[in-house]
Amino acid sequence: MTLIELATKAKEAKYKVALLPTDTKNKAILAVADALVEKSLDIIKANAIDMENGQNKGLSLGLLDRLKLDEARIKGMAEGLKQVASLDDPIGKITEEWQRPNGLKIAKRLVPIGVVGVIYEARPNVTADVFGLCFKTGNSVILKGGSDALESNKAIVKVIKETLEKEQVPVDAITLIEDTTRESTNQLMRMNGYVDVLIPRGGAGLIKSVVENASVPVIETGSGNCHIYVDSDADIDMAISIIINAKTQRIGVCNACESLVINEAIAPKLLPALSTKLKEHGVQIFADEASREFLEGANSATEEDFGKEYLDYAISVKTVKNVEEAISHINKYNTGHSESIITNIEENADKFLDGIDAACVYVNASTRFTDGFEFGFGAEIGISTQKLHARGPMGLLALTSYKYTIHGNGQIRK
Repeated sequence: MTLIELATKAKEAKYKVALLPTDTKNKAILAVADALVEKSLDIIKANAIDMENGQNKGLSLGLLDRLKLDEARIKGMAEGLKQVASLDDPIGKITEEWQRPNGLKIAKRLVPIGVVGVIYEARPNVTADVFGLCFKTGNSVILKGGSDALESNKAIVKVIKETLEKEQVPVDAITLIEDTTRESTNQLMRMNGYVDVLIPRGGAGLIKSVVENASVPVIETGSGNCHIYVDSDADIDMAISIIINAKTQRIGVCNACESLVINEAIAPKLLPALSTKLKEHGVQIFADEASREFLEGANSATEEDFGKEYLDYAISVKTVKNVEEAISHINKYNTGHSESIITNIEENADKFLDGIDAACVYVNASTRFTDGFEFGFGAEIGISTQKLHARGPMGLLALTSYKYTIHGNGQIRK
């Protein structure tokens, strides 16, 4: 089936899915969650093919971590779907209403976007997450996964489509483009009249290509050069705990900490202990001259290191004089994703919250919480680092548009 034929079916499905009652949508989503767990062995078997191919191709540890599926991760996918089903359905809700002097009653009503296209790399869990969010909001979705996760994606979509058919709802609510060539990606990016919005999820190269080449509207999700700034009076044990979590819990995700900024007053006490902990986790350190005084065996950091999303066991370190210098450094090198300050000084926390230009700004917490599930959105369709339409973890509301409904009783314009 050609891409035009697939897109035509998705476009036809969007009108049907948009009219499904909330109970019908929730029932189907819950059925898919159960089916994924029931068919987990089939999915893991397909994923094993992708993992072997990825290892043979020399994929990095970070990419292999993103690619891997096991029973726990599949249960996590199912749990995300269940959480989406439990959330309020935004479709049809009236967010504003008023009456004009001529008697016209105007209401602003939330509606689905339509056909959502998602281009993503080696993260097969995205397949289930995106389905749940799009289906709950009355959208159909066209998925273009990377070749590295093709077998996993095919297995997951097969389970979803079989379940939708049993639930007697449109199976074309989800479409997977199995052609993994660059040509099919380019074609999807230019499917005006079929695709209403395109969301890229992946590395900086993929996102840049979609933003620069797509003719359909794009919601830009960003790479994550996420920083943690440790202030002069921070609790050292807390700081180390947060940094180790943010850096090492999962190295291949966009909300992992890639850069540290350290106040010079706390550097002599913090950095030696932190260095020991980072080395225990196999993390390589790239630091400026002031930081290396307290980091035995650290590498010299370059300008590139301060702006790099490693997605690996590596981190950069910069020493600064105060919170103002920290904010300046972070705003220069960050990607607008997630930034955190560790401090006991409320004034500095407020300065950081106000001064940092990012979608998510934390005080005394790990950047790893920038995630739809952790924000209570259920699964997420991506983390937007742009400022129009959606920003930060994108849940159900980010997949809605609106229309105005106007009731009159014979009014005509003079």
